[in-house]
Amino acid sequence: MQKDQLFTRRRMLLAGSAAVGTAGTAGLLAWGTGGEPEPVRTAAPAAGAPAHRLPMNPSAYRLQPLAGPLPPAAALRRPPVRQVPLLRITGRGRTMVLTFDDGPDPRYTPGILDTLAEYDVRAMFFVCGGMAAACPRLLERMAEAGHVVGNHTWSHPLLTRLTRRQIRREMSRTCEVVEDVCGERPRWFRAPYGAWNRSAFQLGAELGMEPLAWTVDSLDWTTPGTRTIVDRVEDGAGPGVVVLSHDAGGDRSQSVRALRTYLPQLLDAGYHVSVPYLSPD
Repeated sequence: MQKDQLFTRRRMLLAGSAAVGTAGTAGLLAWGTGGEPEPVRTAAPAAGAPAHRLPMNPSAYRLQPLAGPLPPAAALRRPPVRQVPLLRITGRGRTMVLTFDDGPDPRYTPGILDTLAEYDVRAMFFVCGGMAAACPRLLERMAEAGHVVGNHTWSHPLLTRLTRRQIRREMSRTCEVVEDVCGERPRWFRAPYGAWNRSAFQLGAELGMEPLAWTVDSLDWTTPGTRTIVDRVEDGAGPGVVVLSHDAGGDRSQSVRALRTYLPQLLDAGYHVSVPYLSPD
């Protein structure tokens, strides 16, 4: 991806991002310490229906965080502080990860959960603590359905403008809400806007969380239209791809409708849609 294209992405400006090429190994996202994903279900095409033909190659777009390049594979054995979000691909299979940020929102999150349940698919929800505290039942529903509940700070600030103390409070308050409702603390976190810095990585590690970025941004927050969101996800589909979408933070009705379209098409095309697994410490 050319540099001028990257500059059009609001999130990439904040993250100091660039294209770093395709992944060297097809398969699963590198989810830490060699854990295997849970079994997933793929849908068979309906009788007489044309087969959907989506890309099967890894996405050419890879987020390069502000903190620097990825470490060698040997360094991915849960270091005390990981200075980059996880983006590595390892393992086998055509696995993709769907992630939803900023919720939960009672207007849109239920529709997303309904669609995921219909296809027996697990996703990741990076929740904001303030939203989660106001919608504990939705948080419970996520956990009960087997979705991963991650930490997206309390109020969605730009972490690079906060002190370490402020960052810790944003993260720790959200950890407490998730633990109170779901029974366990979040194991993953994502910086708002993809704006990572050293303090965010260090404090996240101190709170027992792994950082996770994304490889395909649906840009649904711009409300570009349902068809455009579907096209972006399908065009970016590939082994190990992490899709960024939103279930809150604005009118997300397009995001809800788009999921209903692209999820069955991804499954029909042979993709597995699952969540990362981290073995207990």
